[in-house]
Order: sequence, then C-alpha cells, then structure tokens
Amino acid sequence: MNTPQQSTKRIKIIYWVFTLWMALGMISTAIVQLMKNKDELANFTHLGYPAYLMTIIGIWKILGVIVILIPKRLLLKEWAYAGFFFVMSGAVISHLIVGDPAARTFPAVLLLVLVIISWYFRPSERKISTISQ
Repeated sequence: MNTPQQSTKRIKIIYWVFTLWMALGMISTAIVQLMKNKDELANFTHLGYPAYLMTIIGIWKILGVIVILIPKRLLLKEWAYAGFFFVMSGAVISHLIVGDPAARTFPAVLLLVLVIISWYFRPSERKISTISQ
C-alpha cells in the first residue's frame, strides 16, 4: 500500500525523469536548428517551412527549457509547455500532411509525448493554483 508521501515521491521521480528527457531533446534539437544542420535544414524545407524559422524555434526551445527547469515563474512555465505543445504537435501534423513515414515522424511524436507527461506530472509547487472565493 502506498502512503501519500510515497505517492508524491513517485510522482516527482516520474516528473523529473520525463522533464529531463524532454529538456535534453529540446536542447539537442535547438542546437541542431541554430547550427543550421544540413539534414535539419532539408527536413524543414521538405515540410514547407522557411529556413529562418529554425532560428526562431531554436531560441524559443532553449528559453522554454530554462523556464521549465528553474523554480518559480509558474505562468511562464505554462506558456513554455503550451509553446512546446504547439511546436511539437505542429511538427507531427506537418510530417503527416506531407506523407512522411513513421520513422521520420517518430522524434516529433516522442517529444510531444514527453511534453505532455512532464506537464501532467509536474509537482504542485510547479502548478498555478486557483483560489476559490
């Protein structure tokens, strides 16, 4: 039988494992995008996006990871999660629209799932709470 303390500890472990995995994925893809890696550039143009979008998304990803990992700034955390959700769901949809095989779509799906799990399991001190009146 799990005590509330054990359950809270398990949730925090799940949160940090998935959050750090998500952060690593976002940082690594941001670096590739900011370096204008030729394969990533080919992927972006294949999806129909301009090359300059790589710089914008790369910077946003780095800023989002910083916000999610540091304490406090709860509203910014929600915005970062929303941004990650929109960017990664947009990537998945873009791959599907152009008819990419599952192997090319999987990294975006994986990052999207990591974002959702990280957001869902975030500890209460990393959530915006509402005050009922």
